[in-house]
Amino acid sequence: MTAVILQARLDSSRLPGKAMLPLNEKPLIFRVMQALNAVKADIRVLACTEDSLSTFAPIAAEANFEVFAGPKEDVLERFCRVIRKYSIDRVIRATGDNPFVFADAADSLNSEAVSLNADYAGYANLPYGAGVESVKASALLRAASETTENFNREHVCPYLYNNPEKFKLHRPPAPQEWHYPDIRLTVDTQEDYNRAVELYAALKNEPNRYYGATIIEIHSRKDANCCSRNIINHGEHGGN
Repeated sequence: MTAVILQARLDSSRLPGKAMLPLNEKPLIFRVMQALNAVKADIRVLACTEDSLSTFAPIAAEANFEVFAGPKEDVLERFCRVIRKYSIDRVIRATGDNPFVFADAADSLNSEAVSLNADYAGYANLPYGAGVESVKASALLRAASETTENFNREHVCPYLYNNPEKFKLHRPPAPQEWHYPDIRLTVDTQEDYNRAVELYAALKNEPNRYYGATIIEIHSRKDANCCSRNIINHGEHGGN
């Protein structure tokens, strides 16, 4: 069984409460789940912290996600508990600050990982916030049994890709159509959120709004329009 597991929490230091900030009249975390619903999987689980369960549960239900609460800081253990509960074989790992995940890139990566029987797979040089990781469940269970370091347990996958002698890794450059490392799509700051509001508004009526090429095109178009306005405004100011 392949599962999308989305990790999320309510408290965030740089942008407090960002999971519940509105993105076209719905919480940001709901928009993340909507994007992940376009990714091929057998089950989708929102793996949240225990103190956020009551807030997230109805949102997850609306998005057709299972919800599971686990340790706040030991996110690796949270994932392992989800794996055991649902008898999962492969995890597509996603995080709650990325409402513009490329669903087609996620499917492509996971297919490659399955074909290669990779313990860990992730594309390099996607836009920041566009990607997921594909991980064999048994590899995560092994990591949990072998590492006690806080960093490895909080960030879930570093123990795998930092131990290539123990795990089979697949970390290729992103295919050219998605190879835009200079684009930032994640929501981690107020500035990120402001951009996300504008980008979502521009994308919401696009039929392929969860596909990488569409997101890149709309993002680039917005950037071009912004640059044009800045040039015009600068010219007007200079003429005064």
